[in-house]
Amino acid sequence: MNQKTKYWHVDNTVDDWLAYPQAQQAVKEAAELLQRNELVAFPTETVYGLGGNGLVDKTVEKIYIAKGRPSDNPLILHIAEEEQLEQLAEEVPPLARALMEAFWPGPLTLVLPKKAGVAQRASAGLDTIAVRMPDHPLALALIRAAGLPIAAPSANLSGRPSPTTGRHVQEDLEGRIAGILDGGPTGIGVESTVVDVTGEVPLILRPGGITAEQIADITGEVAVDPGLTVEGAAPRSPGMKYRHYAPEGEMWLVTGANVEAMAEMIRRHADEARREGKKVGILATRESASFYNKNDIVLACGERASLISVAQHLYDVLRRFDEEKVDLIFAETFLENGVGAAVMNRLNKAAGGKRL
Repeated sequence: MNQKTKYWHVDNTVDDWLAYPQAQQAVKEAAELLQRNELVAFPTETVYGLGGNGLVDKTVEKIYIAKGRPSDNPLILHIAEEEQLEQLAEEVPPLARALMEAFWPGPLTLVLPKKAGVAQRASAGLDTIAVRMPDHPLALALIRAAGLPIAAPSANLSGRPSPTTGRHVQEDLEGRIAGILDGGPTGIGVESTVVDVTGEVPLILRPGGITAEQIADITGEVAVDPGLTVEGAAPRSPGMKYRHYAPEGEMWLVTGANVEAMAEMIRRHADEARREGKKVGILATRESASFYNKNDIVLACGERASLISVAQHLYDVLRRFDEEKVDLIFAETFLENGVGAAVMNRLNKAAGGKRL
């Protein structure tokens, strides 16, 4: 691919930044590209998405090609108004309405019965469709200006860590897509929670920015799909299959009774790898970064006391290991409650399930 990629930088440091002519022009031009069935990357509150017209199969096919994404991995359709669901969903159950009222706009994707007319490629041939309303002013402005439901997986090459800045998108997709709408760093840092609401009990297909505990507060009951841990299962949601979010270096997750025990194990394995001539990266936190050898590439991924900060910095840290060209990465692990479930899901995918 060798396509000219238009780049717009929208200054999000000013008050009411979408009121500025420069931002309005960027949104207008990006929306026109989407209406012409071209692909445009844009920020959401989770990660950057790679957007295309979700009603046209040929456009959705372009997304798969640009990312190098497996064809049986479904996409999420992004909307700006609840009325757009009429184009996409055969029905919206009361369970879905309750979750929409609580968490939309926000990092929650709902899996609903699909309506005829939606691009088959967007759902990877399933009879359901995944839909969400992002909580980002630039994303909402773009969707409204385009007047389309936008199919948008993360704007990275398939398997790579998801992008949380416009620079990350450029690294992966420059020359492969029509435009990049850069609105600065994203906020949450991991993708949305995906919940199947076609049954009586909400079923989490992918953990993300909305936790199981938050969902249970609304619905009283919540289940987790076994496909999250069963290898080879047909994916019903983005991120359920294949090695995802992966840095180029081989990655291992390290568990222990406490941080000190993890650090001791990591130091032992790092010393051995260094003796073998390998360049070592260590994913730590601000609390533990000083525990490790300064000859290694030690990157603090937020604070253990705030797993939200770990989620925000996770993908950036994984990409920085690539910039440092490390051979091996040893990563601390975290409790899987709250947003820790999403963090550990991504780390497990990045490491291909490898643990010490």
